[in-house]
Amino acid sequence: MHEQQPATPGRHKLTDMQLTRLDFARRDLESIRSQDLNQMTPHGLVFAVATLTRRLEDSLSVITELCGPLPHGPAGPMESHP
Repeated sequence: MHEQQPATPGRHKLTDMQLTRLDFARRDLESIRSQDLNQMTPHGLVFAVATLTRRLEDSLSVITELCGPLPHGPAGPMESHP
């Protein structure tokens, strides 16, 4: 398998895959923000939180790919949830 070429020149060298992953996160966030949370069922709220959690984890993974591991704060590393 070959290394993906950066999709953007300059300071931020994101691959096409990284850009896609961040775009999915942005779109999911916009979609959930546009919904009336008061009208959502409990199941819908749980689904929204789970979606945002996955997208946040993936976005942080992109940052780690670019910058290396981030130092952990006083609370320690975040634990992964299924």
